[in-house]
Amino acid sequence: METMSVDEMAQARRTIAHRPSTLKRVAVALVRHRALYLMLLPGAIWYIVYNYMPLYGLSIAFKDFKVGFGISGSEWATPLLAHFQRLFASPRFPIVIRNTVLISLYRIFFGTLASLFIALLLNETKHYWYRRIVQTLNFAPFFLSWVVVYGVFLSLFSQQTGFVSRWVRELGGTMPSLLQSTDHFRTVLIGSSVWKSAGYGAVIYLAAMSGLDPGLYEAARVDGANRLQLIWHITLPGIRGMIVLLLILNIGSLLMAGFEQIFVFYNVRVYEVADIIDTWIYRMGLERMDFTISTAMGLFQAVIGALMMVGANALAKHWGEGSSLW
Repeated sequence: METMSVDEMAQARRTIAHRPSTLKRVAVALVRHRALYLMLLPGAIWYIVYNYMPLYGLSIAFKDFKVGFGISGSEWATPLLAHFQRLFASPRFPIVIRNTVLISLYRIFFGTLASLFIALLLNETKHYWYRRIVQTLNFAPFFLSWVVVYGVFLSLFSQQTGFVSRWVRELGGTMPSLLQSTDHFRTVLIGSSVWKSAGYGAVIYLAAMSGLDPGLYEAARVDGANRLQLIWHITLPGIRGMIVLLLILNIGSLLMAGFEQIFVFYNVRVYEVADIIDTWIYRMGLERMDFTISTAMGLFQAVIGALMMVGANALAKHWGEGSSLW
């Protein structure tokens, strides 16, 4: 093993002594790039105030919280996980979890298929102007609020006044109450969700398709490949990384099945098939003022969602897609 000479050791000491400290380097960087950091400051403050400071409220899940005493003045629960035990023993807990997972899986599956299908059709369109018009029409529903979407579906499928319902009655048939039937309500939820978001997903997949090498298509055509073969062997494998990346993000939010949509659409008659974690938290926390169990459910939702995202990311790395988040 080589040893340093006395002169080399002295030079190394002088280099270390003159090396600026980490704090000094940070200060120099702040001064040098002060304009950029000033522009970043409002966003950082917003993120800290609305995303990190509320984390203190998670301690409610471990306390016998009383509004009059506040979070710090409330006593710790005995045992510490008493509210989680009450949560898991609730007869509504398995129903809520089942509804949340099923609605999320349906939304991911049918939403991904619809977005891919639209993107593939638009990518194969020869006329650029026609593609732009269709893409705009598909993307437009994404900007509508769920209140507006509910109004559209109510005007179409209301059993008494809906346009489709009247048309069916005039033809001699009967229209079921889609918005109040446990047999059809999930279909309405997923259909409206796909209609609203498929255009947005198609734009993402189209952007990924635009980055594919045109030479691959030319070579395949020379070998006699038809359009379906080009899609199956070039387009879909080429955007597989983007598909996996979006699936990782969707899996991370599997336990968040879309509060705003369901809160606007659902009613007491369809609680059995439409009540999800977020709507249950809303009712328990803001309507019944049971903050402890609603906070416990929210913490359970966040932890399981984080674990699922980590697991999906690990699977993406294992499959070698090169599209993991970290």
